[in-house]
Amino acid sequence: MKTYINPEKKSWQEILKRPLFDISELYEKVESILNEIKSDGDAALRKFTLQFDGFNLDSIQVSEEEISNAEKIVSSELKDAITLAAKNITIFHATQKTTINKIETTPGVTCWQKPVGIEKVGLYIPGGTAPLFSTVLMLAIPAQIAGCKEIVLCTPPNKEGKINPAILYAAKISGVTKIYKLGGVQAIGAMAFGTETVPKTYKIFGPGNQFVMAAKQLVSMNTVAIDMPAGPSEVMVVADETSNPAFVASDLLSQAEHGADSQVVLVADNIDIIEQIQNEINNQVEKLPRRETTLKALENSVLIVLNDEKARIDLINEYAPEHLILSSKNYSEISEQIVNAGSVFMGEFTPESAGDYASGTNHTLPTNGWARSYSGVNLDSFQKKITFQEITKEGLKNIGPAIEKMAAAEQLEAHKNAVTLRLKEIQK
Repeated sequence: MKTYINPEKKSWQEILKRPLFDISELYEKVESILNEIKSDGDAALRKFTLQFDGFNLDSIQVSEEEISNAEKIVSSELKDAITLAAKNITIFHATQKTTINKIETTPGVTCWQKPVGIEKVGLYIPGGTAPLFSTVLMLAIPAQIAGCKEIVLCTPPNKEGKINPAILYAAKISGVTKIYKLGGVQAIGAMAFGTETVPKTYKIFGPGNQFVMAAKQLVSMNTVAIDMPAGPSEVMVVADETSNPAFVASDLLSQAEHGADSQVVLVADNIDIIEQIQNEINNQVEKLPRRETTLKALENSVLIVLNDEKARIDLINEYAPEHLILSSKNYSEISEQIVNAGSVFMGEFTPESAGDYASGTNHTLPTNGWARSYSGVNLDSFQKKITFQEITKEGLKNIGPAIEKMAAAEQLEAHKNAVTLRLKEIQK
């Protein structure tokens, strides 16, 4: 990890550059796979599952028997943990429901907005070295609360054609309606276009590698909506002399172990605490099962000393981290000044892991600086809002003349006439 002492603002962008990969041929490869899925359907899904996952798909859809068997395999302790997380996620997202407020903008003119669940949503759940059953809860539970009628889940099988039991159990308790043994680009293509077996969905959610992200971006151009643009996971931690070095180190490492392309950033007001945290990182990383992956991620990561508090806040907002952990004594004051972040974790006893699993907030968040313009997944992500209006005779008399003048000024005579005819009828 590189250390920078009071770097000038003009250098921040270069210092905080996210890891970049050669994607010159990525989109061409992904588009070729998507086109084949669009034209050949299930046959293409089987071909690419064998090619990329090493399994010859007999049945693409997960059976009720497989789900039932998975439930028996998951330990009671893990079931209890999943149940607790599901309860908190449900509580948090249920509070995001909005009421329908009918507003009379002018006497006789009533307008309102009604939230409606997206009918068919697709959820992509990675299932490789870290099968993310927690993401099933994060996506399926708000989809269910929002009123989505069909919740389709795709996740890659292992070489024996099996899905991680915890993923299947989480899917069962969170309202998923159909589950398919599909990973990577083929999963995104199947949910975007629909095949003989997999239904077409209207919006696709979920994290994934660069191939999955490229596929989501390509299908979003003209086929299906997606949750957000996203890239590798990241965290920024703000520390000072009151921070517990072991806690901070564990937070940085918990994010770094996601993948070699993850990035962690530490910002502090003095070099002493940074050195203490770095020593803790060196001690803790040696004990991690994913040590090699974590070390590669640390190569993309930086330690920054900024003595000026305003500069620290400016740096946070410029970086726009996916996860922001405020582990300093004045965390409440700092939090009020944050305008660009996916999710903020306040105080020494609020690890990012809590948001990943069981506090109730959603862990599907904008990365790569997209927190400047995107929210994390929430109940609104699974809904669309339809506007309604009702105008009485009195209402049209009140606003009709203004509509006529505006339509005439835009030289849209039919628009004007639609009002004029009605006003004449009212005046009879």
